[in-house]
Amino acid sequence: MESVSSKRETMLGFQPPAIGQEEIDAVAETLRSGWLTTGPKAAELERRFAEYVQAEHVLAVASGTAALHLSLLAVGVQPGDEVITTPITWPATANVIVHAGATPVFADVRDSDLNIDPDRVAELVTERTKAIMPVDLAGQPADFDPLMSHGVPVIDDAAHAAESEYRGRKIGSIADVTCFSLYATKNITSGEGGLISTNDPAIAESIENLRLMRRGDGSLYDIVVPGYKANLSDVLAAIALVQLDKLEHHGEIRRRQFAAYDEAVAELEGIEPLARDPRDTHAHHLYVVRIDAERAGASRDEYQRRLAEENIATSIHFLPVHTLTAYRERLPDQPPLPVAERAGSEVLSLPLSPAHSDADIADAISALRRVHDSFR
Repeated sequence: MESVSSKRETMLGFQPPAIGQEEIDAVAETLRSGWLTTGPKAAELERRFAEYVQAEHVLAVASGTAALHLSLLAVGVQPGDEVITTPITWPATANVIVHAGATPVFADVRDSDLNIDPDRVAELVTERTKAIMPVDLAGQPADFDPLMSHGVPVIDDAAHAAESEYRGRKIGSIADVTCFSLYATKNITSGEGGLISTNDPAIAESIENLRLMRRGDGSLYDIVVPGYKANLSDVLAAIALVQLDKLEHHGEIRRRQFAAYDEAVAELEGIEPLARDPRDTHAHHLYVVRIDAERAGASRDEYQRRLAEENIATSIHFLPVHTLTAYRERLPDQPPLPVAERAGSEVLSLPLSPAHSDADIADAISALRRVHDSFR
């Protein structure tokens, strides 16, 4: 892709959803059907996604956050317990641990892909550890084999990993529970929503009871636990079903965008993408680079500001959770996590979406080159 000499006239969105007439028609059809809440579309989504991720059970819920929360409760996490997780994630991953009454224990990440470091996890497991919650950052699977060797449930935050595979196994079929997001920026989107996969029938039944107060026939009903209102509506499920049909095509577009970025970034000193393990299948959800201020001529924040002036929107995935106010105050004795803390000052996510054209990505690359040249 050739560099151009001037900036875009309009702002290039960071990750707009790729929504077309098919999704609009599916919503209209569902509205006409009379099923506005959970119904046949949600059931179809569960069945088809279970086939896709090769899992015995899939349950649709209101959000990826709800998926994580209900999964913690379903595996028996209670007040006073500890759950080991990564600091390089969206705060929801840690928030749900707090919502369950447990304490998040942050393990540092690997410098290569910024996924949770299994060696650091092993150092933190104690009798109080009731679950381990890795994140498949940007679409790169976490290293599951060592993480699942500790005899405690593993709940995978796979919000970025709908298409990922770990050593030839589908994400969604490996961990005790896997949680996916259908948020607006995700590879499969319905605007809001989440999916939970598991091969354990007892966990599936527990989540079934927790996501919606169970009802009987006619006017009589009963509940077996004080559950939550966390079900997915058929209106949103209808959108997700269309998106599932488009997943392969959208994946091809994202892979092409990754390749264009890879070629360009290789020429820019001090700017490097996160590592991708060739043994795994990456979901290409985010294109994250790390900006070494000394070698790249300026900090990540300066690059983000200058790219915005070029009408290129970017994002940060992620600021370390343990450095945010809520967790600094909640966990004042949290030891330093040097790899995560350095990464939090360097990571920058570039525009990526099937809604973007090749010309859009070329604009982003040209702007990045101009900014890099100006700082160098």
